[in-house]
Amino acid sequence: MYAGEQSTNLYPKKEEAPSEIDDALQTNLFNVMLNRRSQRKFEDRQVEDWKLEMIFAAADTAPTAGGFQGFEIYHVKNPDVKAKLVQAANNQPYVDAPVLLVFCMDPSRVKMNFPPHIIKKFSVQDATLAAAYAQLAAHALGLSSVWIGMIDEQKVMQALGTDLVPSCMLCIGYPQKMLHAKPKRNLSELIHEI
Repeated sequence: MYAGEQSTNLYPKKEEAPSEIDDALQTNLFNVMLNRRSQRKFEDRQVEDWKLEMIFAAADTAPTAGGFQGFEIYHVKNPDVKAKLVQAANNQPYVDAPVLLVFCMDPSRVKMNFPPHIIKKFSVQDATLAAAYAQLAAHALGLSSVWIGMIDEQKVMQALGTDLVPSCMLCIGYPQKMLHAKPKRNLSELIHEI
């Protein structure tokens, strides 16, 4: 999806907000990365369909091994499934966010001639990068999110009714209060020049 281009919404199909889409597409990526913060308190407010579509489109642009996109995204709307996923995530209540996305590995999509453990690693990386791109897109759209990595994989798989192993869950919504970014460590401590 690009500014000025006619859109035939792929998923979900409902509303459009062209001027807001143009504004989001002009967002400075460095500003988004510097100001993104994990948010665990969301307003009881639905996220617009066009924003969801942009988040999904961002995940779709993430780099993947061989371009095979070895992942699947589950957009969980069913309240009963969400309740099971709260339990599968060590009872973290914010999993019941307005938008809940589960990123699962799908190594069967990676059609490369490597040993299975390498293909699985590619799939983990693919799912992780897609979730990161979705998280940055959500922030660029004025939303907040929290990444959930502490999950019982088997319980998540049972709740979703899939044999695909989850990489992470991403909880997204409008923040009750926009949080300021916390300071990170000095780059001289992070980067090791050899």
